[in-house]
Amino acid sequence: MTTKGGNTVAKHGKKYQDALKKIDREQAYELEEALRLVKEVAPAKFDETVEAAFRLGVDTKRADQQVRGAVVLPHGTGKTKRVLVFAKGEKAREAEQAGADFVGEEDLVNKVSQGWLDFDVVIATPDMMGQVGKLGRILGPRGLMPNPKTGTVTFEVAKAVEEVKAGKIEYRADKAGNVHAPIGKVSFDTQKLAENFQALIDTLIKAKPAAAKGQYMKSATVSSTMGPGVAVNTSPFAGH
Repeated sequence: MTTKGGNTVAKHGKKYQDALKKIDREQAYELEEALRLVKEVAPAKFDETVEAAFRLGVDTKRADQQVRGAVVLPHGTGKTKRVLVFAKGEKAREAEQAGADFVGEEDLVNKVSQGWLDFDVVIATPDMMGQVGKLGRILGPRGLMPNPKTGTVTFEVAKAVEEVKAGKIEYRADKAGNVHAPIGKVSFDTQKLAENFQALIDTLIKAKPAAAKGQYMKSATVSSTMGPGVAVNTSPFAGH
């Protein structure tokens, strides 16, 4: 059945297929060339997010092979994140002065428990975690639960807020050992995307678990939100 909706889907499919023709699927491109291709073939009319995906040689079922942390991208992600801070007293004032969008204690815990989720990152002081822990079933599945490993459980709330606003992202290897993270927007110039990618891959290499055996950085791919993936040659990066 041919409908306008069907035509739209077909048209989108054609754009994707056209983009695919410009990429050699058998080749791992040098980083800047891969990013230029991603920018060139991005099919959408909006400013797509550029994402990096890494396949790591880790077994995340083992506690000693978890890969999780955070990194401040030198050029940010192109998206301003809304930051919620659970803190009280002087720490609450510090968070507000640093630019946090929402700051509170029990009042905000109750608001979130009732389904309010208009924020992108949650930071909490350690003395608030007793109350924040009650929100685990709401925040956990969304990847929003504060965690000391990513610097979101801390008394240094001003620094934490400033880092998020400057472009701090969190990363975590999934069950298959894959890490996905945004590194900017299609509108960023290639150099800025490359520097963001470099900061991320350097951080991942430093985060290699001592228990991980064999090849660690197995492969890397960059893509835009709606575009096909482009393989990146990771051999120039230290620790490969």
